[in-house]
Amino acid sequence: MKKVTCTAPVNIAVIKYWGKRNEDLILPINSSLSVTLHQDQLKTTTSAAASREFTEDRIWLNGKEDNINHPRLQSCLREIRRLARKRRNDAGEDTVSKMLAYKVHICSVNNFPTAAGLASSAAGYACLVYTLAKLYGVEGELSEIARQGSGSACRSMHGGFVQWIMGEREDGKDSLAQQVEPETHWPELRILILVASAEKKHVGSTAGMQTSVQTSPLLKIRAETVVPGRMKEMIEAIRERDFEAFGQLTMKDSNQFHATCLDTFPPIFYLNQVSQRIISLVHRYNAHYGQTKVAYSFDAGPNAVIFTLEPTVNEFVEVVKHCFPPETNGGPFLKGLPVIPAPLSQELLSAVETDSCPGGVRYIINTQPGPGPLQSEDLNLDLLGSDGMPKESV
Repeated sequence: MKKVTCTAPVNIAVIKYWGKRNEDLILPINSSLSVTLHQDQLKTTTSAAASREFTEDRIWLNGKEDNINHPRLQSCLREIRRLARKRRNDAGEDTVSKMLAYKVHICSVNNFPTAAGLASSAAGYACLVYTLAKLYGVEGELSEIARQGSGSACRSMHGGFVQWIMGEREDGKDSLAQQVEPETHWPELRILILVASAEKKHVGSTAGMQTSVQTSPLLKIRAETVVPGRMKEMIEAIRERDFEAFGQLTMKDSNQFHATCLDTFPPIFYLNQVSQRIISLVHRYNAHYGQTKVAYSFDAGPNAVIFTLEPTVNEFVEVVKHCFPPETNGGPFLKGLPVIPAPLSQELLSAVETDSCPGGVRYIINTQPGPGPLQSEDLNLDLLGSDGMPKESV
């Protein structure tokens, strides 16, 4: 039996992808750009094993066996095996020949809520493709394969700041992810994830996108006339480490994405009352300082992703705790990178004052930009036992 374990990151789009021009190949109607989050805080871990003892391909996700015949999953598995077969034919490698005759067992876990709008499918499919590639000895461009599992997964194949170029070809060969800058490019950048809900969202991204493409005139205008200019502006802001430009563009693009959801018929509501309170709080906080010190972004869910610079983290977290007093009966309110308590001036408290919303924010994850997928040599991370079955702790 050959076994490999890898980890892959979540990414958060600051120029959003919403809508496909080809459902099967997952080709987007516009390019997008994201920040890869650090795996110390958010990651998917996947183990894959191949053995002649296995009688069928099987997969377990977050402790439960799942359907290995899901079309997107099969697409990724088929593509990796095809490339492995091609490599075997080119190099005549016997080990690959044996592997291709074996069935695989795959086991995957997330250390964050699945399907709650925290890009779980992006990390999941990126990890699946990367792990299978390592198992079969496949190298080269993998973002095209990851894209066929979940569109945003192609961006999780790289660390740092990543653009997904929409491409023009009908076969999708030019619809790829590219790193704009590595994770070390902007060391002061911090990302706070304010978890307002860990529940599964009511309208999944795939169904939501299909309805938006069919019914939203605003989405068409956004894809064709707004996003191309914003991509250039965002890349420049990142390269210049210009937080004012980066933050404003991030918020405007998040707002427009959710406007297209409202322009969809019937409308889609991913934001809830807590999300709206956070948006209002960010604008009041920035107005108090007369500059953009924090910026929000919301994917297809109610959880806020706050971008800021390291010196602002302690104070802004204190402001969030003031406006959304933590429930005492849950787990830790602060997770991830350390946060130090900070005093709040009376002027600032007056500027952000609102009716408090106890428990509105369930917890905060403090993280930073991080690397792309990694192969693990730590045997403790293996999710499959010596028999190729999930370990009891998974």
